[in-house]
Amino acid sequence: MKFSEIRARAEKRKGVAGLKKLLPKVASNKQLIALGDDRYLAMMTKVINQAGFNWKVIENKWPEFEEAFFKFDPKKLGLLSPEQWEAYCSDRRVVRNWQKIKALKENVFFVEEVARQHGSFGKFLANWPATDQIGLMAHLKKHGNRLGGNSVMYFLRFIGKDSFVLSKDVVVTLKSTGLDIAERPSSKRDLKKVQDQFNAWYEESKLPFSHLSRIAACSVGENFL
Repeated sequence: MKFSEIRARAEKRKGVAGLKKLLPKVASNKQLIALGDDRYLAMMTKVINQAGFNWKVIENKWPEFEEAFFKFDPKKLGLLSPEQWEAYCSDRRVVRNWQKIKALKENVFFVEEVARQHGSFGKFLANWPATDQIGLMAHLKKHGNRLGGNSVMYFLRFIGKDSFVLSKDVVVTLKSTGLDIAERPSSKRDLKKVQDQFNAWYEESKLPFSHLSRIAACSVGENFL
């Protein structure tokens, strides 16, 4: 199935103008590089805390997170003692879950190490090609903390990195093209098939991967206009 058919189906459901309004913003490499390491660390923390939690609650509490964690300044957070990190478990400004607090603690050093190697975390992301998103996801999962599954995809999407998100509707669209993948693709085999299909759609349409993903999601399911 050509992507032009998927796009036509989405436009029929949403309207051409309506679909265009739903397309996510994609940051340029220059914008990714300009974004501070603190903002990448903040977004990692946000998606990790949203996982298995009410997103609206996290959004409403976010100013308190920013205050409690020194606006996610890696240098300031890197100076905290083990006792200071543990104290967050009784801090009402944040989600008092040690595993999620520990994830931030470890991701502070992950972000700083990447920045040391590449100049900044933004430069690292900007230089990683969208045609190998699964490689980037594997790297973030291996070297970061709790940056797997949907969390890593939402992290990339929310910071503006050109990327796909494997929502239920996107997977349905992929499977409708004849792709033999699981309902929740996670194996290397399935993810390679997904990447190859998105790469093929990109070659056909020249649209950003983020737009390909959203259009695919809007072409099926219950999300009518």
